[in-house]
Amino acid sequence: MTLFELEFMQRALIAGLLTGLSAPAIGTYLVQRRLALMGDGIGHIAITGVALGLLTGTAPVLTAILVAVVGASAIELIRARGKTSGDVALSLLFYGGIAGGVLLIGLAGQGAATLNTYLFGSLTTVSPSDLYVVVGLAVVVLVVAVGLGPQLFAVCQDEEFARVTGLRVQLLNLLIAVMAAVTVTVAMRTVGLLLVSALMVVPVATAQQLTRSFRSTFVTACGIGVLVCLAGIITSYNANVAPGATIVVLALACFVAAAAAGALVRRRRAVQAPLADEEPEVGVPGPEPHVVTDEHEHAHGQKCGHTKVEHGDHVDYVHDGHLHAAHGDHWDEH
Repeated sequence: MTLFELEFMQRALIAGLLTGLSAPAIGTYLVQRRLALMGDGIGHIAITGVALGLLTGTAPVLTAILVAVVGASAIELIRARGKTSGDVALSLLFYGGIAGGVLLIGLAGQGAATLNTYLFGSLTTVSPSDLYVVVGLAVVVLVVAVGLGPQLFAVCQDEEFARVTGLRVQLLNLLIAVMAAVTVTVAMRTVGLLLVSALMVVPVATAQQLTRSFRSTFVTACGIGVLVCLAGIITSYNANVAPGATIVVLALACFVAAAAAGALVRRRRAVQAPLADEEPEVGVPGPEPHVVTDEHEHAHGQKCGHTKVEHGDHVDYVHDGHLHAAHGDHWDEH
């Protein structure tokens, strides 16, 4: 029997596909708002939800959704209305979530093995009912992330401008927080609660190395998320290792490769198309255009007597009221 004929692997691959799409989709907005660690905080809060489900005998996925949504909403409200800053609010719920989860797991009489399936993901425990929940939640996240893209981007980019244009900023911020909570529970079975934030952030950071616009970053991040999720699930099955860790390691490897490729491309672009003179600010006279001097008999040096001006990786010399800069076999005058 091949890998794709196993029913639990079919469910895991479907869940991984949807996770790879939904996590970077909402993660793009979190990164834009500089709340990259919000997914990590919500993941710790969801641990309490899982433990509550095990304690009460209800579905841990459903209780994790409810607790994560409440926690994410609390983070956003504290950030927006309270005197506590966003990172402090995340820290408070971060510690409270994991402490409450461990405490309730102990009261439920469950061991560490049960908790590990939710913390680090488990391929074999994705049941048909879990898959239905994952599919439904992932579709909701994707519809909201794509359908309300312009409004969500406006809020993430500049809240004051969005408020002036008539957008309901507080409601949209809460929507982003709730969608992040839902995404965490979507990825709970494949990536795990402790590593879900990486899947929400790393593909976005990778895409930013290669793209210039928000839309292209969004699409590229989702593509990278799907690629690393499916590859990580297949690799973890063959190597008999944790799927969540495998997915995150592959995502980080993609980031390293993209960062190297992006630096190379940017360096090549800079060589082929040097930057033009910047536009002057209002009321400030612009710089004179560069002029190549055809004849320049004087050779500037350490003892030439002209004033030196350090300029990045070279030295300019003040000569006859102009700056002279060495450029190959001639001097630029500007």
